[in-house]
Amino acid sequence: MNEVDVSKQIQQMVRFIRQEAEEKSNEISLSAEEEFNIEKLQLVEAEKKKVRQEYEKKTKQVEVRKKIEYSMQLNATRIKVLQAQDDMVNSMEDSASKELLLTANDDNAYKELLKGLIIQSLLRLKEPSVLLRCREIDADLVDSVLDEAKEEYADKENVAVPVITVDKRIYLPPPPKTADSHEPSCAGGVVLASQDGKIVFENTLDARLDVVFRNKLPEIRKHLLGKGTA
Repeated sequence: MNEVDVSKQIQQMVRFIRQEAEEKSNEISLSAEEEFNIEKLQLVEAEKKKVRQEYEKKTKQVEVRKKIEYSMQLNATRIKVLQAQDDMVNSMEDSASKELLLTANDDNAYKELLKGLIIQSLLRLKEPSVLLRCREIDADLVDSVLDEAKEEYADKENVAVPVITVDKRIYLPPPPKTADSHEPSCAGGVVLASQDGKIVFENTLDARLDVVFRNKLPEIRKHLLGKGTA
């Protein structure tokens, strides 16, 4: 083989090696670019996921905050409604109390009422001897109906006429001095107790009004404020 042939063969080998190197280089470049794109895509997806999670977290926080605010507003509204209901019922009870005070203005009607209250109290106590308390301003009216009340009770129960002692030392509170008075007061009526004090029946007009309001409160609320407010 002469020198020219050797040179050609060397050049051919060089071209082959160079081509192979270029192909390998291209292959490495493509592989690197592919890996880069995959990694870039993974990073992008990871960031997207992070953003979505952050968005969902903030959305949930906003929803929770809205629910809390709505619940607070709803509770505040309910409290206002309940307060308005109480104010209306209390106002109604105050009006009834003021009307009740007028009962004692008619002596004849109040006298009959006192007799009826005494008889009712005796029927509840069923005691042969009782202590009676009334307002000091009602003492004379009570004395005037006492015998008749005792006899009517005895006839109803077919028992001996009971002994009723009117307490002339301790009286029930007087009527309120003014409409806005906060001192102890009584609109009228009586309180009867057994002699040993173990059984007490409060039959004042105020006590009866309280009982009526407690028993009728659901009905009153429903009538004044509509269904579902009782």
